[in-house]
Amino acid sequence: MNDPKPQRRPWLTLPSSRYDQHSAMLFLAPMMAVLMIVAVFPVIYSFWVSLHDLKLTRPHRVPFVWFANYVKIFQDTLFWESVLRTASFTVMSVLAIMVIATLMAMLLNEEFRGRRILSTILLIPWAIPYVANGLMWKWIYDSGYGALNGLLMQLGFIDKYIVMLGDVNKTMPLITNAFVWKEVPLATILLLVTLKSIRPDLYSAAKVDGANAWQRFIHITLPSLVPGFALVMIYESMMAIRHFDLFFILTEGGPADASHVLAWQVYVETFRKLAFGTGSALAYIMAVATFTLAFFIIRSTSRKL
Repeated sequence: MNDPKPQRRPWLTLPSSRYDQHSAMLFLAPMMAVLMIVAVFPVIYSFWVSLHDLKLTRPHRVPFVWFANYVKIFQDTLFWESVLRTASFTVMSVLAIMVIATLMAMLLNEEFRGRRILSTILLIPWAIPYVANGLMWKWIYDSGYGALNGLLMQLGFIDKYIVMLGDVNKTMPLITNAFVWKEVPLATILLLVTLKSIRPDLYSAAKVDGANAWQRFIHITLPSLVPGFALVMIYESMMAIRHFDLFFILTEGGPADASHVLAWQVYVETFRKLAFGTGSALAYIMAVATFTLAFFIIRSTSRKL
């Protein structure tokens, strides 16, 4: 019996894999073009601007200064003070978010009456836009009719209304409180999803071995939460380092530069001094610092995953 001859493929037909690749590239081309226009080109152009002494007060004279803008920034005392304030704000915010979100996630992971209502209430701060959140906390902190002053007076902690945001020692903690209130819901959701992925039989086996609640938390819950902790730390650190809205709405960098952070300095250099070259250089420094921090967090936590 003769074997059937293999059918010849038309010479115009491309191999399946190559055809799929070409089709995929064709469909991805519009998206790639949009990304190049709205993302890649502005990044490259802003770096090019950071190498020029571009000021809108003299737009016709834009000398190419290489890295002089970066040198000028690193020699500025206010820049290093802003770095310290940004670092302290980031550390305070991320630590508070991690602790509160972990407690909230563990609470919502339990079965109790009203859990769905509590979950819905938890999402309210996350749903509020940053500008509305800043205005709300500005009213709460107001020295004339603020709710916080009224509450403290009724509880007997103060005998008269005080200027909350006018105290250099209270400004950063108050802004941190407003930021934490806004960011805790998302962090709670991320950690709650991580908690749901823990196998129940691990806790059952630990109970059989005689482990109490604290030991189960230390040896099962915390190690299992490492991926969620890493994601929350990376996201919230990036948000804190680049955060601008609350500083603009609540204090505008004051009082006496007490809340003058890196994001505010970028705004001042770019839109108040109209020094686009220095502002772009500051933005690039902040971006590099953010991605460097994210890299080290990923590297340090990936060994435990």
